[in-house]
Amino acid sequence: MRQTENIVHKRYIYHRKYRRRKSRLRRLARRLFPVSAFLFAAIVCMAAFLQSGDKPVDHSTADVPASNESIQNSPPQSESDPSIASKPIAAGTWKLLLVNPWNPLPEDYTVWTVTLQNGLQVDERCYPDLQAMMDACRADGLNPVICSAYRTREVQESLYQQEVGRYLDEGYGQDAAEAEAGTSVALPGTSEHQLGLAVDIVDIDHQILDESQENTEVQKWLMAHSWEYGFILRYPTGKSEITGIIYEPWHYRYVGREDAKQIHALGVCLEEYLAD
Repeated sequence: MRQTENIVHKRYIYHRKYRRRKSRLRRLARRLFPVSAFLFAAIVCMAAFLQSGDKPVDHSTADVPASNESIQNSPPQSESDPSIASKPIAAGTWKLLLVNPWNPLPEDYTVWTVTLQNGLQVDERCYPDLQAMMDACRADGLNPVICSAYRTREVQESLYQQEVGRYLDEGYGQDAAEAEAGTSVALPGTSEHQLGLAVDIVDIDHQILDESQENTEVQKWLMAHSWEYGFILRYPTGKSEITGIIYEPWHYRYVGREDAKQIHALGVCLEEYLAD
């Protein structure tokens, strides 16, 4: 009888220790669960971030959408505060807004953009004519590529500082480096790219931004026909002292079809046209 009682007692002790151990494990699991869940979520987020990192745009295939169905509307972007939409510029005047080293962009300027297939953006008001121009150029057997379009002030600042740094590395002083940089990369707030109405277009077989671009078939076509679609070669040769920017046979600015026709016929730059 005593032996049976000993066996029962041992089993009772064993089960009590088991229950206590099981209880401790449960409490430990409850404590560790939030930590493990957090670590798991962090690992998942990190994997997603690495997988969706910035990828270079393949300009050989990405360009203006083939149809309006590909357009993505973007919210207004104010240069002073992207979250605040300013009052629109008077109808008709937005196309001829002069932005250069002496005429900075209005602080409350707002841009409504559409996103192209290559991720670049333009003012939605110039998109239909831009599309028509690109389609017509391709219809003539050419391959134009838009390599730059709308830029935020932050992007323009970064580009400008890079150009200043390049001149500093060449031995220029700070003031001289800033002055030289401003002739090819506009000072933030004075760039037409911040308007959303300017695009840099190159030939797919010659994607170099220098004067050699003028010899490509794409540029020859654009110089002859861009005005028909409301665009002008914004920084033509021989006009640098007036525009403040070097000759850029790739930079086109939308001014509307009527004004583009007159500017082309007169052979003047935008500054000269607006001064008349």
